Formats: sequence, C-alpha cells, structure tokens
Amino acid sequence: MKKLYIMAAAAIAVAACAHKNDTDLKEKVDSYAIVEVTSPLYDALSDNDKKIVAIFREAADIVDGLFWKQTFGDKAQMEALTDENEKAYAMINYGPWDHLDDNKPFVEGWGEKPLGCQYYPQDMTTAEFEAFDDPNKLSLYTVVRRDENGALKCVWYRDEYKEELDKVCALLEQAIELTENEGMKNYLTERVKAFRTDDYLASDMAWMDMKDCNMDLVIGPIENYDDKLNEAKAAYECFILLKDEKRSANLAKYVGLLPELQKMLPCAPEYKTFVPGTSSDLNVYDAIYYAGDCNAGSKTIAINLPNDERVHAAKGTRRLQLYNSMMAKFDKIMMPIGEVLMAPEQLEYLSADAFFWNVTFHEVAHGLGVKQTVNGKGSVDAAMGSEKTTWEEAKADILGLFMVSKLIDMGEITDITKEQSVATFIAGIVRSVRFGSASSHGKANMMCYNYMEDNGAFTRNADGKYVVDFDKAAEVIDSWANLILTTQATGDFEFAQKYSSENASIRDNLASDIAKVNGAGIPRDIRFEWVW
Repeated sequence: MKKLYIMAAAAIAVAACAHKNDTDLKEKVDSYAIVEVTSPLYDALSDNDKKIVAIFREAADIVDGLFWKQTFGDKAQMEALTDENEKAYAMINYGPWDHLDDNKPFVEGWGEKPLGCQYYPQDMTTAEFEAFDDPNKLSLYTVVRRDENGALKCVWYRDEYKEELDKVCALLEQAIELTENEGMKNYLTERVKAFRTDDYLASDMAWMDMKDCNMDLVIGPIENYDDKLNEAKAAYECFILLKDEKRSANLAKYVGLLPELQKMLPCAPEYKTFVPGTSSDLNVYDAIYYAGDCNAGSKTIAINLPNDERVHAAKGTRRLQLYNSMMAKFDKIMMPIGEVLMAPEQLEYLSADAFFWNVTFHEVAHGLGVKQTVNGKGSVDAAMGSEKTTWEEAKADILGLFMVSKLIDMGEITDITKEQSVATFIAGIVRSVRFGSASSHGKANMMCYNYMEDNGAFTRNADGKYVVDFDKAAEVIDSWANLILTTQATGDFEFAQKYSSENASIRDNLASDIAKVNGAGIPRDIRFEWVW
C-alpha cells in the first residue's frame, strides 16, 4: 500500500506539473495579442494589383518554409505536437525555443537552440570552423555542410534551396508579366536573377530606384540576426506592403536633411565624415503579410534596407515605416505599459505620434554615423565582430531620439513636443526589453535603458513610478550617442564586448517593473490574423 501511495502521489505531482506547464504555455501564447491585419489601401487596389498581391503571397509562403529549414529544420515535427499550446507557441516562434525568453526551450525533449541554427553542421567545433579554409565560409549566402569524407564545405543558397527558389522565381516571373509599373518590373527581374546567382547587388539597386509603386515586396535572405554563431548567414523573409501615399509625402522632405543631421551628431568631427546618400526613401506603408524571419517572435514595425554598404554609398537606403503594425503595438502594448509605470502627471506625454517619429528615425539613424573605422581597422562591421549588430541597434535607438529632438528644435516636426518624444521613448524601451537578451535588439535596448537610468534621465517617485527629468535626458542622449559612435569609429571590440556583458542585462528594479507590467496582463507582442 505504501508503494502504491507513493506512486499515486508521484502521478499527482506529475499531473500538477503538467497542468502548470500547460497554464504557463497558455499565458505565453496569450502574451501575443492577436491583430487582425486589414488596410483600406488593399480595398483601393485594382483587380490586376490584387492578382499580383496574391502571387506575392504564394511566394511569401514558400519563403516562410525556407526560414523554417534555416532556423529549425523540419517544420512537420512542430506541426505534429499534440499539445495545443505547445503547437501554437511553436508556430509563433518557428520552433521549440522562446524568442522572448532568451531562446529557452518550451517543448520537452528539446535542448538549447543551436547558436548556428541549421546554417552549420550541428557537430562542428569552433576550432574546426576557424581552420576551415574557404573564402566563402562567412558569406551571407552560403551554408556550411560536410562532404562525403566528413570535411567542411560551403554550399551556396541557390543550390541548397534550389527546389524552393525555382518556385519563387516562377511566381515572380508571373508578377513581372502582370505589373504595369516599370520600377517593380525591373526590381522583380533583378531579384529573380539574384535568387539564381546569390548576387543581390543589382536587385538592391533596382529596389532603391522603385520609388513610384503603390505596393512593395521585400523578399529574400536579408538579416543575419538568426545566426548567433557568427552573425554571418542571412535568413529568408518576406513583407508584402502597400504604400500610404499621403503619409509618405509628408516624410519626403526629411531625406534632404540627412547630411545636415550627420554634421550635428554629438561626437568628434572625425567620426562623422561619412556623407549619407540623399536618394534614400522615407515612406509609410501598411503591412498586409509577413513571412519567415520577420514573422518569428516579436514583429518588425519598420524596415531599413538594403544592408549592403555599396548601396548605402551610391544611393542610401529605403526606410519603410509599417504604420498599421506600429499603431497596433502602441494601442495594445505601449500605452498600457505607460499607464502602469509612468507617474500620472507625465502620462500626457505618451503619444502615438511620438512613437511613430521615434521608430521612423530609428531606421533613419542606421544610415548615419561612421561606416569605416578611423584607425585602420577596416569597416565598423568587421572591427566590431560579434558585437556589431548590438551596437548598431543601440546607435539607431539613441540617434533616432537625438534626430527627433533636433528636428523639433528646427521646427521641422511640429505635431509633438520633445517631452513627448523622450517620455514615449523610455516607455518604448520597457516594451522592447521584455523581449529578453536573445536578440541584438534586446541587448541594445537594455544597454540604453541602464545608461539612461544610471545617468539620471529618469528616476522613480515614492510610488515607484517613472519621472523623466527632461533637461537631464537631453544631456544623457548626447553622451550615450557619443559613447556608441566613438566605440564604433575606433572599432573597439574589446570595450564593446566588456560593456555589453556588464550592461546588457535586466537589473532588479527593471525586473520588478516588468513583473508589474506582466501582472497587469499586458501583451508582450502581437501576432497576425490575415483576413485577405
């Protein structure tokens, strides 16, 4: 009887544990607020344009499958999960690892997420990779595999993913026949060539020239954040976008101000000699479909592309603000966070318009600063190594706020105040740091939050609510920007690594704040329901 009792008790304990895990997972699933994706811009499309959009969606779904292969492997393993919440959360995260919890596994039987995902052999050692003598091993567009003798080899994306890419190319060729926009026709033609050659320069240049189309398609292997081993491999993703002509027209004048804003940066003159291109786009879109990397975990609300510095020097970049996604995050997440954490007398400074401007100029800020080190260490990206994206995102965070403040002073932005910009920015950091430290964006946000708190940009009142010191915040914005720009310009990898290891973390006070936010049931991010 005693043995039976112990076994029964154990069974009860296991059941209780399983119930707790089910409850926890349900909360995780629910932490992504469902957003029904609609846009009045879609209803205004011609029948022909709607056919093109439908073709784009087919291509996007293929790209979505490619990203599953890259980041996880066989999607069917997650689709076969019998637990409803596990399966739902796996679909959000593109695998059994939680994007918002430092990629911790949430499905039993799965260990830590491989740093190199599926871009490299799972049994490859660091020493083996370093000894691997192939000039293409760090290419954005190769995977590393083993040959028949077990030695490492590089395989180009065009060969590794040929079956899927052939289908994508066939679909884009259908769209080329249908589109009446010459810019779109040229871009899609060059993009098809790029998928077949792994040379994306011409298609990136063509995309930069596509300035008068009412829709857009961002498709291909683009960002390298998914590769935590070397930050070298590009992940497939796709956005289908519709242009908001009215809001875009209001932003057009800011592109011409970029060289002037570059000269204003709060750093040594030798760190701001780069002249940003003024053929850059700064436009507003509604997003009607996400697929692949951009749809995994937290959702992108703005785009700054291409990433190729050759394009930056020749034409600049295009900054695409995803207005409907942005407003969904403000309404469902940002404003509720502010109501929990901000002092009541400063709630008036939280503003959807300020959120829009801050995000917009975060993307613009990627095009400013320094691109080559000043001391012979080569490009900033090369010198900063594994710290490059964390510090680049930190730069974009603070320079975006810096530029919004300057443009308000210059009378160029008139619908918000500097106080609204700064207060909304600080609330926005709390929104972002809830994503954890698994991403470069998360680390950058934590460094920014800790720097602003350490240097008095905000304090807490007797009730633990945030009180922003707006005069002090202006000084802190300048000093943090200067530290980042100096680190990048000098390619000081050792300092960057030490600083991020000490400051890209959630401290006790912030952990308590996040607990309050979580306790209030505020979503951490959004997930989409596609209605078209």
